[in-house]
Amino acid sequence: ASMYGRVLTTTRRLLARSAPNVVRSRPFAPTSYASSSRPYSFNLSQTRSYSTDSIPPPTSSSIPKVSGLRPPAPTTPGPSSIPISPLNPEIHPTTGTSDTAASNSDGKVAEGETEIKDPAVIFSTVWRKLEAKFGRENMRFPQEIIWLGGAPGAGKGTNTPFIANVRGIPAPPIVMSSLLQNEEATRIKAQGGMVSDAFVFQTIMEELIKPVYRSGVVVDGFPRTPVQVECTNALYDKMVELRKEFFNTPLGPNFNRPVFRITVLFVEEKISVSRQVGRGQILREENKKLVAEGKVPIHEERNTDANDDAARKRYKIFRDHYNTLQALKKHFPFTLIDASGDIESVQHNILTQFRYQSSLELSQETFDLLQHIPIVADLIGHARGDLVSRLDEYQFRHTPLLQAVVGVIEKEFVMAIKRHAIAGVAMVRSENPIFNNPLAIEMALDVLSERGFHVVSDTRVTAIPDRLDPTTYKIINKFINEYRFQVKFQRPEIRQANLNVLRKAAASI
Repeated sequence: ASMYGRVLTTTRRLLARSAPNVVRSRPFAPTSYASSSRPYSFNLSQTRSYSTDSIPPPTSSSIPKVSGLRPPAPTTPGPSSIPISPLNPEIHPTTGTSDTAASNSDGKVAEGETEIKDPAVIFSTVWRKLEAKFGRENMRFPQEIIWLGGAPGAGKGTNTPFIANVRGIPAPPIVMSSLLQNEEATRIKAQGGMVSDAFVFQTIMEELIKPVYRSGVVVDGFPRTPVQVECTNALYDKMVELRKEFFNTPLGPNFNRPVFRITVLFVEEKISVSRQVGRGQILREENKKLVAEGKVPIHEERNTDANDDAARKRYKIFRDHYNTLQALKKHFPFTLIDASGDIESVQHNILTQFRYQSSLELSQETFDLLQHIPIVADLIGHARGDLVSRLDEYQFRHTPLLQAVVGVIEKEFVMAIKRHAIAGVAMVRSENPIFNNPLAIEMALDVLSERGFHVVSDTRVTAIPDRLDPTTYKIINKFINEYRFQVKFQRPEIRQANLNVLRKAAASI
């Protein structure tokens, strides 16, 4: 067994020379197979495109002959997993390290520990852990996720609830800076460690799976690194995969089509620095007042709000994060919102950017089915020009009928409108046989519309007993057509003002 262990150790050393995406703070420390705490098995066919060109082929003399020893059977990845690196057979999901590193259980990457930078490995490990905990049928995440980023001083704290309200999202936002104040993250930072991408991703995933966020959520401060960006892409792909898997099952309605949006509140560096420093001055003054009154200060004073240089460094960090987010433009709607104005103008910009867009929110199949029906903007865009063309067409080709319709409007419609001028709406009922011609109804609608009225029409047919058939004794009816026109128009402003006064007076009694 010890001889086989030496062969295995030599192989692992050679593979380590070309293994990608692995950062080590010191040379790999070999461990014999016999002393491993768990069976160590791997298959070279499972490795992730490691180059072995530099490894010389073994000779028969270089391989020790060991009788009675058989290497363990290779493991096979499950359907939801990916090939696992033989150098890191299992990644600790909390620290983003291998089992060797995770043995310290302090959640930080210390000297001699291995931190995994492969997004696929991180995602697969976190996903397997959640699936084992909740079950595959319960891997349900928010239907709509707005990944929100912003420059310092852009007003994320103020505008995040407004964005959620615009999108009809009742759930509270997820703020990563607050989410990473948990006990484990605090211990990592207190010991001088850095919170790994794996830890951050697992933290956000454990939060997103909570039922409170099912309809949607705004996530403030994620993703920020290239690894987190790739994990975000993988999450979307996995949600689409689950939707297809459960689509034709009773659980299908629980797996909606995911909608991811990337939104950035942007201000220039000069404005950002000015707002940060100004905010810091206000908070310090308020804390001084509380101390003078014998109370405990309640406002957190950030170091970056203390001076211009610190504020500029924080803005540089945002700029780096923004460059990272650019990679998501290829996959999801990307919205850059100008947040340099006052709160009213910023919220107006938000409303403009987040207006309903069927091409982004409907599934491709549903959108393809509906797109043949023109939207209202297309229908009304040329309505005035079309109206003028129709009226001229009536005059040139149907002059007698148009003249007759205009005469009916003068006699039957105008008087009714005058009688209901204060109400702003008149209902005109006519049995005039001229409207038995559908073209006459269209003419009446167009003439009244051209005059500034809003008109809708309806035809009611009434059956009235007329006579009795002496042979069959059946009642023979005659039919009377009644044409109804609802005519709306603007009320007189003076009268409207008086009515408002009367209503207020009546309400106060």
